[in-house]
Amino acid sequence: MKKTSKIYIAGHKGMVGSAIWNALKKNGYDNLIGKTSKELDLKNQIAVREFFNVEKPDVVIDAAARVGGIMANSTYPFTFLMENMQIQNNLIDTALQQDVSKFIFLGSSCIYPKLAPQPLHEDCLLTSSLEPTNEWYAIAKISGVKACEAIRKQYGKDFVSLMPTNLYGPNDNFDLQTSHVLPAMIRKFHEAKLNGNESVTLWGSGTPMREFLHVEDLAEAVVFAVENTFEENLYNVGTGVDLTIKALAELIQKTVGHQGEIIWDSSKPDGTPRKLMDVSKMAKQGWKATIALEDGIRSTYDWFLEHAHSYKEVKI
Repeated sequence: MKKTSKIYIAGHKGMVGSAIWNALKKNGYDNLIGKTSKELDLKNQIAVREFFNVEKPDVVIDAAARVGGIMANSTYPFTFLMENMQIQNNLIDTALQQDVSKFIFLGSSCIYPKLAPQPLHEDCLLTSSLEPTNEWYAIAKISGVKACEAIRKQYGKDFVSLMPTNLYGPNDNFDLQTSHVLPAMIRKFHEAKLNGNESVTLWGSGTPMREFLHVEDLAEAVVFAVENTFEENLYNVGTGVDLTIKALAELIQKTVGHQGEIIWDSSKPDGTPRKLMDVSKMAKQGWKATIALEDGIRSTYDWFLEHAHSYKEVKI
């Protein structure tokens, strides 16, 4: 891929999109395109097609999505299903019609079955039932993966799907109603620390195991995908290492400096028991993550502190 190739990053202002934008810039790509949701509604097919007709990108990276944690997915199932399908379908179909040379579709490890064998290999997709607490988002993302696979089979186009594990890092969402577990914990422990180290109540039992990938590692994986041709459609992106939610909470508590009690509310759902990614396919391609979890949490907390004064709640 030439450094002058025109690359469109859908969702370039979000946590993932902004990290990809910065990584591409760092690696010498200077012909990047981005539009905010106010400038371009990706749910509007006509608007998307007009944008592609004008800009004619060489590469499209789909980092745009309606995202959220267990509470958000459970409360807004139709929103998560329909809006994600609308966004990705418009981008994928228009990229095909415009003969875009490379399309990178970003999904999530939640596409895999709830009780799939660990670690999660790409071949376990659609082998059994999904985790009910995020199935709506998962179904939308599965349809995107299959759309890209179908395009590869029918048209021989370089459309590839990257499925990251749980992400965190700068520009994350710290809204307690819609955020994922790691940023929610950072905010909870921080606020409890400011309130005299009061106790912090967390959902579930703390026993589920999760894997976490710094968003800057994912961004480097996307740059790697831009610069290389992958043999297959679907690749997991992660660290290949996990820990319990309890251990994560204790690590974040230590990083923040909170000295109060942690209370586990077992009346709330745990979600999938374990979600560890098999990252052997990406390793075979020549890429692996480099940011240690403890270092990543520290830098993310530093970012949170720096931006806490201007932080706004995220509304669904």
